[in-house]
Amino acid sequence: MTTGQEVLEAVRAALQSEPRIQANGHIHLGFTNGELTVEGEVDHIAGKKLALKAAARIPGVSRIIDKLRVRPSTPMGDGEILDLVRDALVQEVALASCVIRVRAKGQVETMQAPPDADGQIEVRVDDGVVTLAGDVPGPGEKRIAGVLAWWVPGSRDVINGISVTPPEQDSEAAVTDVVLQVLEKDPLINAESIHVYTRRRTVTLTGSVPHPAERKLAEDDAWYVCGVDQVVNLLEVR
Repeated sequence: MTTGQEVLEAVRAALQSEPRIQANGHIHLGFTNGELTVEGEVDHIAGKKLALKAAARIPGVSRIIDKLRVRPSTPMGDGEILDLVRDALVQEVALASCVIRVRAKGQVETMQAPPDADGQIEVRVDDGVVTLAGDVPGPGEKRIAGVLAWWVPGSRDVINGISVTPPEQDSEAAVTDVVLQVLEKDPLINAESIHVYTRRRTVTLTGSVPHPAERKLAEDDAWYVCGVDQVVNLLEVR
C-alpha cells in the first residue's frame, strides 16, 4: 500500500525530472487522503501546466488542489489587472455579443451589455489571480477570454470557470483554430508562416518566424490556451 510520504516523494521526483518546471523559490506539496495540494510560484505557464500534469500521473493522487502561481512579468495591483482584463474583453470582437461584468469589493458593474447578448462573462481579481465566470456560446469564446486574461502582464494565474451553453462537443480542430486565432491576434508575432497541429491536448507548432523572440512568444501563446497540456515547438528562425 502506497503511503502519503511515498506519494510526496514520487511527486517531487517527477517535478525534478522536468527541466521546464523552474520554481522561483520552492514548490510546496501537501497530501491527505488522495488529495494533493501544489502551492508556490513558477517562472512560466509551461512550468505550471507541466507540474500539474506530472503530479496527476502519480499513483495515489486522486485530486489536485492547484495553488501554483506564475511569476508575473510586471507586478501589478489587483485593480490595475482587473482594468486591463476588462478592457481586453470589451475590445475583443469575438466577445462582442457577450455581457461583460467586473466584480470588485463586493460590487458588480456591467461594462458591456449588447441587446442581442448570447453570453456573459464576469471577472474578478484576487492577489493577482484572475477568475472568469459565466457562460458563452462556444469553447472558442471561452478560450479567447482566458488567453486575454493571461496576456495581462500582472496575471499570476487564470481560473477559467466559464461554461459553454448549450454544451458543445469539443475537438482537436477547435483547439487548433483558437491557437491560430491567438497567434494572429498577437501584435508581437508574424504568424503568416506558422502552422498548428493538435493531437490529444498536445499542440505542435511548425513553420518559421523571423526572430527568436517570436518563437518563444508563439509557444507561450499556445500554452495559454485552455485545454492545452503540452506544446511542441518546432518553429525555425529564418
